[in-house]
This record gives sequence, C-alpha cells and structure tokens, in this order.
Amino acid sequence: MTSIRPTAEADGTRGTGRRTGTRRAAAVLALVAPAALIPLLGPSAALHGTGEAAAPGAGGIALLRTVLFAALCGPVGELFVNRLARGLPGAPSDAPRSWAPYAAVAGFLAALGLASVVATGNLVPHSPSQIDIGGLYGTRDGALALLEVNAFVLAGLCALGRRPGRQFWPLAAVVCAEALRAHPTTEHTPLIGTGLTLVHLTSAALWTGGLLHALRTLRLWRRAGAGPAGAGLLGRYARVATGLLAAVTATGVWSTLRRMPADTVLPQLAETAYGRTLLAKVILVAAVAVLALWARIRLRRAPDPLTAYVPARGEVIVLGVAVAVSGLLTALPLPIRW
Repeated sequence: MTSIRPTAEADGTRGTGRRTGTRRAAAVLALVAPAALIPLLGPSAALHGTGEAAAPGAGGIALLRTVLFAALCGPVGELFVNRLARGLPGAPSDAPRSWAPYAAVAGFLAALGLASVVATGNLVPHSPSQIDIGGLYGTRDGALALLEVNAFVLAGLCALGRRPGRQFWPLAAVVCAEALRAHPTTEHTPLIGTGLTLVHLTSAALWTGGLLHALRTLRLWRRAGAGPAGAGLLGRYARVATGLLAAVTATGVWSTLRRMPADTVLPQLAETAYGRTLLAKVILVAAVAVLALWARIRLRRAPDPLTAYVPARGEVIVLGVAVAVSGLLTALPLPIRW
C-alpha cells in the first residue's frame, strides 16, 4: 500500500512558501500603512503655521485621491510593460498575475467616494440622505466624477475579459477627467493647464506603474532562468523612463510657474501648505532620479546587470510615496498669486 501523505520535504517546501508569502504581505502592509498616513494626516502638518484653512475632510479626500492615482498607475504600467516585453529575445511567455481587476475595484471605490463629496457640494457627507446623486449630472465636476466611476467599472470588465488591452480607453478617460477637474473654466488659460496635467499624469502613471510591473516580471523571469531577458526588459524600460522623467519635470515646473509667479516661488515653498508639499514632492522626485541613475549605471557596467534590481526596487518605493504626496497636494488650498 502506497502512502499518500506528503513527505517531510514537501511539507518543508510548502511551509517555506507560506512563510515567504507571509513576510511579503507584512512588508507590503508596512509600506502601505505609512504611505496612507501621508495624505490622511498630511493636511494638518502642511498647514501648520501658515494661517491657511483646509477644506472640510481634506485628509479623507487626499487619501481617496491617492488611492485613485495608485489604481490608475497599476493597470497603465501593466499595459506599458507588456508592450515593451513583446518581441524581447529569450523572453518567457509567462507574465505576473495581473493586478488590474483589483486596481479597478480600488479605483471605483475611491471615485465613488469622491463623487459623493461632489454630490454634497464638496462637503463630506455624514448620511446617505445628504448625497444628491441627480445633482451630479447638472455640474461639470459632477459629470467628471461620474465619468471616473463608470470608467473604472469598464476598466475592470476589460481586465477580466479576453482583451485586457482595451483597458486603455477607460483609463485614458480617467486621466482626461482628472486633467479637466484640476483646471476649472474659471482658471486663467485652463486649456494649457489641462494639457500640462494630462501629460504630467500620463507620464507619472507610465513611470510608476511601469517600473512596478517591470520588477514583478523580472522576478518571475529570474525564477524561470531567463535573467538576461529580464535585464533586457529593465533596459528597455529605463530608456523610455528617461523621457518620462523629462516630461514629468518639464510639466511640473511649468505648472508651478503658472500657479506661483517666478518671484514668489521661494517664499511660497516655505510659507504655504501647497508650497511645502510641492517641495517635498520635488525632493522625492530628485531621490527617484538618483536611484534611477544608479540602476542604469548597474545595467550598463555591472558584471551582473540584474543587480540593478536593488536600486530599482528602492525607486518604486519612493515613487509610491510621491504618489501619496501628490494625492495630498490636490486637497490643499491653491497657492496665492501675489
């Protein structure tokens, strides 16, 4: 009679896998929790001593906006890197499990929360009776909020379908809605501001989400013994990321000068909540640029190009914090035009 009980070796392997999965989950929670505290608690810290007043529920709105940005970056990065991986010599057919369906759910919930705020006149609702769903159709901000809710629903359905590449269209609609929302028609030259935000947000989503998915793919391919293909994928991403960094920097500087005249930038960076948060974001982007340069040097000169994984992993962590700071930035009072 043959025993069907697993051997000790199999049990040990399974136990090791469970422990590894538990450690990874704990590490993800350890990174996500502080990042979530940035938009949630950040308004009070940024506003301290400025004499400015935050809008009601600024922390919650900043957190919802951060979740929305993160939910946008994930699937956009997957589509981007999967396209880069096509035709790569020696690349396995395996790909990491898509996080797009989960991102769509998170984005839908965040967009729904933000829509409920818009439906109460940009106030945090304390009961369902305060939410005027029908009123969303009568305002520009309400229509944009509904567009984002529906776009994430459609993106989730596309992610679960046979052609996940069709997510591109609803995700593009979210980017356009965010760009339009950030620049109301009462603003000076709103079309220019909308265009800058469109390029800035698209480049940031490709950069952040693309690096995350590239690292997930690299780790999977290393286990399959296709390390050189993983290094090639990271190299392809790095070449495109250089242009994305330039686009993020250029549009960020231009947008800043539109909201803060050149002769007032330095004082406002220290004396306004928006300026302080913007300065924190600039420092984070500078740190990301240094890590990206380090990773690129390793890709080109190190005996083992896969050692670029270490600085690239640090880069994606700092980018995640930058996304949280960006969410906070959207909930703070706009800078003063002196």
